[in-house]
Amino acid sequence: MTTTATKNEAAVLDGVPKQLYIGGEWIDPAEGGTLRVEDPATGETIAEVADARPDDAVRALDAAVAAQAEWAAHPPRERGEILRRAFEAMTERADDLALLMTLEMGKALAESKAEVAYASEFLRWFAEEAVRIEGRYSVAPNGAGRLLTMKQPVGPCLLITPWNFPAAMGTRKIGPAVAAGCTMVVKPASQTPLSMLALAQILEEVGLPGGVLNVITSSSSGSVMAPLIHDPRTRKLSFTGSTEVGRKLIEESADQILRVSMELGGNAPFLVFEDADLDAAVEGAMIAKLRNIGEACTAANRFHVAEPVAEAFAAKLAERMRGLKVGRGTEDGVDLGPLIDDDQRGKVQELVQDAVSKGAKVLLGGHPADGPGYFYAPTVLDDVPRTARLLKEEIFGPVAPVTTFTSEEEAVAEANDTVFGLVAYVYTGDVKRAFRVCEALQTGMIGLNQGIVSNPAAPFGGVKYSGFGREGGHEGIEEYLETKYLALNL
Repeated sequence: MTTTATKNEAAVLDGVPKQLYIGGEWIDPAEGGTLRVEDPATGETIAEVADARPDDAVRALDAAVAAQAEWAAHPPRERGEILRRAFEAMTERADDLALLMTLEMGKALAESKAEVAYASEFLRWFAEEAVRIEGRYSVAPNGAGRLLTMKQPVGPCLLITPWNFPAAMGTRKIGPAVAAGCTMVVKPASQTPLSMLALAQILEEVGLPGGVLNVITSSSSGSVMAPLIHDPRTRKLSFTGSTEVGRKLIEESADQILRVSMELGGNAPFLVFEDADLDAAVEGAMIAKLRNIGEACTAANRFHVAEPVAEAFAAKLAERMRGLKVGRGTEDGVDLGPLIDDDQRGKVQELVQDAVSKGAKVLLGGHPADGPGYFYAPTVLDDVPRTARLLKEEIFGPVAPVTTFTSEEEAVAEANDTVFGLVAYVYTGDVKRAFRVCEALQTGMIGLNQGIVSNPAAPFGGVKYSGFGREGGHEGIEEYLETKYLALNL
């Protein structure tokens, strides 16, 4: 690493506030504690941020509640203009925001830049949606009266974001909340708080009124958020993370009958039929499997390949993954950075060892990578037995398990044999088969002959244990709006 690069990293880190953002002010937590932020590529501490306690969280909710009525009455056009200015600011600072993300999360710098671009697009999309919140007027069926509906903001929201996409998961929730006229308290993941603090700094600079957005960073999400979930002033909870945690939050949310949206775990099947363009399927697999080092709920978790082309597909995939460079995300030419922490790397290794012990064949990798940090070698497993845990559990790492099928019906059955239902990928050259399979798959999203589905203009979300509610698209803002019906007798 050059001295210039080191100085640039220090400057980017120094430029981010490390305090809590409550009521439009940067303040220290009541007890003055701090939370260490680690570079997963080295294991070293790169920053310390405020470590909030429950009293700090209540202060944040107080601020959101105090600002709610005025913000709900704020002109929609002005709400949209704030989001538009935030989009422009993120675009202008893309390089610094990407470097900050790579330092705290580990992904390669090119991927971080792509995420910043993706994240900022949610702000632009919902800037346009702010002025398109509509009701309706209709004649009652009996002709005697009129039916009117109006859309109004839900009210103060709790937004809990994950570590794997620290900017995009923030804008995907903050954008529609701002557009709809909701105030909010945001709790980012303890591993990656810096990207959220930088986003709050931008929104403050572009004119978002104090109290609309409040950010609390904490090492104890459960104890800090629990008082807010049970507070009768809270009206919505949005969470992105594991199904296990999501289930607990849903249970807690029942106390106040909160409006809830959950984007939870995944176990995405990647289906390759014998009539698929195999080279295109491999390219799609590289994207679907290795985006964000495989640490994505949309990551292809298991590859179901038609028996006649399975050996060729596995070999081609192994060859492509063999050429990837693993290293610190800030270094030139790096394709894959480290996993988020040692626990995650240990889980990946445990799943690989389980599969190998049951008969899976290692075509590539199968072990942690050398050096400091939490790196894992790109891995391809062939002949993976149905009993292997990684066909049922979310891997969250650069591991591609390949198994086979002999018929379309078997492929669909294998794909649906999971409690999850976030996304699936289908590669086929037969348009009739494509529609049959896509209709039969039990998922909220499908990538047809492409390895990526995420788009701010499209509704993101799943079914079954993958959650409910949608983020993005025209549907995304509806999660932050209530429908009020007015009966008028003429």
